[in-house]
Amino acid sequence: MAHKEIFEQNVEEYEKWYEDYPEVYQSEIAAIREQLTKLPENIRGIEVGLGTGRFSLPLGIKEGVEPADGMAEKAINRGIEVISGIAERLPYADLQFDFVLFVTICHLDNLRNALAEAHRVLKHNGAVLIGFLDKDKSVAKQYIEKRRRSTFYAKANFFSVDRIQNLLKEAGFRDLEFNQTLFGDLEEIEEIQLPKPGFGEGSFVVVKAIKK
Repeated sequence: MAHKEIFEQNVEEYEKWYEDYPEVYQSEIAAIREQLTKLPENIRGIEVGLGTGRFSLPLGIKEGVEPADGMAEKAINRGIEVISGIAERLPYADLQFDFVLFVTICHLDNLRNALAEAHRVLKHNGAVLIGFLDKDKSVAKQYIEKRRRSTFYAKANFFSVDRIQNLLKEAGFRDLEFNQTLFGDLEEIEEIQLPKPGFGEGSFVVVKAIKK
């Protein structure tokens, strides 16, 4: 719950990051959108930990979960239906959604439990999508190096691609497919980058996996 308090108390600072790094933000959106477009049309999905709706809105995701009230209020004002809740205990019945999106896994208390919950609420053959900063690449290393001076990343837990693959497989997901973006340090990215397939070059990785 420490993560919730950090976001609750720093909504405007959170919003300012997107204004300070617009090309980084739009590059991340492009990578997630590329994976979403591979799913069937007219499907229902949620974002878990949707913050102020900065990802849900441009990606056309109409609903989701956010534990911090101040963040949720901003998302609601952007037209997103927000339910108060946490990733490790989603407030939905089984087999409800065609996809579940995570973009803030470094702030979760327990990713293994969150993936189990995503698996539970997904329909058969539904997809989980995770956008994350690869622990082994430059942007995550920047945040780790500065974590003592960082509002949001002091308690963040970054993951390697190998770790994400293992956790997804343990949770019952298959057919993992990756793309990547953010080639260079944050301050070096001055234009929107097109995503590339796979991983190992870009700092921001998106994985799509299918529920068995």
